Amino acid sequence: MKRMISPFLCFQQNLLITTLFLRCLFGVFAFTNVAESYENVAFNKSTWLQHPFDNVNYSAGRAVDGRKSNLHMLGGECAVSLYGYNTTEWRVDLGDVLYIHHIVIQYATQNFGLGKHNTMTQFFLGFSLYISNKTNKNDGVLCFKETIYTKATIPNPLNITCPYHGRYVIYYNNRTHPPYPGGYSKHAVLALCEVEVYGCSTDRYYGEGYCHPCLPNCHDRRCEKVDGTCLSCIAGYAGSTCNEECSPGMFGHECNESCGVCAGGEPCHHTNGTCLNGCEDGFLGPKCIEVKQSNTPKDHRERPFLFIGVLIAAGIMVFTGSVFIITSKRIRKMILNQS
Repeated sequence: MKRMISPFLCFQQNLLITTLFLRCLFGVFAFTNVAESYENVAFNKSTWLQHPFDNVNYSAGRAVDGRKSNLHMLGGECAVSLYGYNTTEWRVDLGDVLYIHHIVIQYATQNFGLGKHNTMTQFFLGFSLYISNKTNKNDGVLCFKETIYTKATIPNPLNITCPYHGRYVIYYNNRTHPPYPGGYSKHAVLALCEVEVYGCSTDRYYGEGYCHPCLPNCHDRRCEKVDGTCLSCIAGYAGSTCNEECSPGMFGHECNESCGVCAGGEPCHHTNGTCLNGCEDGFLGPKCIEVKQSNTPKDHRERPFLFIGVLIAAGIMVFTGSVFIITSKRIRKMILNQS
């Protein structure tokens, strides 16, 4: 007897397969989004080259201009140093200390495959990459030192994981301690067609392995680049992550302003200092810091003072008159006695 398969069971199985497929597809998209979260933060940034050609077509900036269709060292798309020196160095200034995830280097090939028969390979071997906050490579960290490849095995482009924070990416190569390994050139020559530095594009991101945006309450969305603590807070908030409202009675930037005289002794708003339910008697304004003036007209307020002034003047006149009369009588009496 044949078993009958329920149409509902078939629907459930198809739904399960579809769900699994969508989950896998979403996982691919999620991974892609993570990878795309890194940007080429070196694109068109300021650069420097040791021993440069006196020709803009081979200048240091050619290595970050986004062009790499012509990989000939003299094709106008590569940064090239002069021949005959025992050291060569190139650097790019990212403009700020940023988180770097990986670096991709495209070397000149004379438009041929880079391999043991390509004369350019000898100049690529043995190079170093540094990440530094200063222009001196010795002040930074050695991100990568090439010691494992040969002319036949070195890849191009070369993708180097370099999870550090820094402002300058420095490429360095030297031929200062002969004898050199097999395949190495006699002189240090640089021929970089493109250097792409992938990481977090601004200091409004932090983290290692992924660019996390700084928290919204961080002032100007700026935070410490490793753990994300805020450098300062927007008005009304405090704490290392700026998630704590100002203490009652305080408001503003860094919570360093005192509230006015709000009605009922209530605290003001923690961001702008306004009193939400008005002011206590005698105070005005949105922050209740203005003293209320009396409503009595000015001339009415001055009348009591005028009356007092008149009384004082009258008293002085009476006193002066009395003294004059008494003094006059005494003088007259003295004259009569002398007569």
